[in-house]
Amino acid sequence: MALPAGCRVSDAAGDPLAARVFAEPPHPYRSPFQRDRGRIIHARAFRRLAGKTQVFTHRYSDHFRSRLTHTMEVAQIARTVAATLGLDEDLTEALALVHDIGHPPFGHAGERALDEALRGHGLRFDHNLHALRIVEHFELRYAAFRGLNLTLAVREGIIKHSHDYSTAEHPELAAYLLDKRPPLEAQIIDLADEIAYLTADLDDGMEAEILNTEDIRRHVQLFERFYLPMKAEYPDAPDKLVFNEALKRVLNALVDDLIAETTRQVKAAGVSTLDDVRNTPYRLAAFSPAMEALRLEAKGYLYAHLYNCEELSRDHDEAERVIAELFEAWTANPSLLPPSYESRVEEEGAPRVVADYIAGMTDNFIMAQHAVFKGRHLDSLPHPE
Repeated sequence: MALPAGCRVSDAAGDPLAARVFAEPPHPYRSPFQRDRGRIIHARAFRRLAGKTQVFTHRYSDHFRSRLTHTMEVAQIARTVAATLGLDEDLTEALALVHDIGHPPFGHAGERALDEALRGHGLRFDHNLHALRIVEHFELRYAAFRGLNLTLAVREGIIKHSHDYSTAEHPELAAYLLDKRPPLEAQIIDLADEIAYLTADLDDGMEAEILNTEDIRRHVQLFERFYLPMKAEYPDAPDKLVFNEALKRVLNALVDDLIAETTRQVKAAGVSTLDDVRNTPYRLAAFSPAMEALRLEAKGYLYAHLYNCEELSRDHDEAERVIAELFEAWTANPSLLPPSYESRVEEEGAPRVVADYIAGMTDNFIMAQHAVFKGRHLDSLPHPE
């Protein structure tokens, strides 16, 4: 099922997508995208993903997915898809590993809270754009430059893998070819992400005993399609193991469909080069219409029965309150921020700097900060860099 070789991104010396803002000599045995992957894995912001919510917050057992373990699952799926389609596997894996690096604590509830807080100051929070700020500015690991000095292909993919931005609204992103579609290596990340969290959240929802097999069977046709033959094949197995067998096949079916439909789309559009991919007026990576309908059904079920359930809603409310209270307090008195953040306030404004500070926190750290805030004056808070 490999696509035409010209569709893949090149990491050859001199290729614009393999270029860095600060020139560096080539590595003797690692490609530019392999080096990017290593830099992402060693980044402080990447390590922090281990302490950030995927779906279940700090109150739950530590065997549920974190933002880091979710990221690893996305990388595994995306690399498999890239290998089958003949795309650049190292670039794809680097993009998968970095795709959630800009998320704040408390998952999507935290992102909503930060965005709402910034809206009051005429600003917004976008985890893709924040991820770009992390890799270009916040990570400090090299004497010669700020950030990670990643290739253009990775930086472009960070902002464009799941969203299209316009130059009119974001002139600061003009260097990232906003009038062009992203390469296929970036396009498949968003769909690998969908596959990973859909199947993982069904699994974690079952483990948390919020979801149950019979209810999933009634509402998720794609799961029922594989549960029945697995139950027939393993009639004496515990229900959770039959559930696992069915869910693995759901994941495989989604991956198979993504590969097949993306191949079909590329052929139907007559695409044979990277320029063709970029100039196609729509994204070529896709699920088939039938599979997309099944995916949306499953996603709708998760929203109705897991993400918005009463038990998790309490956690979301707590997360939003914690972030709102700390944001308001620190914005009103930025002298309480760590020196490295306080020094940026005059140039960037307190709201953006406070949002950056909060976005970098793990769930446990921000809860500890909030506990001190509620118990004593804010000037007693520790100031880690």
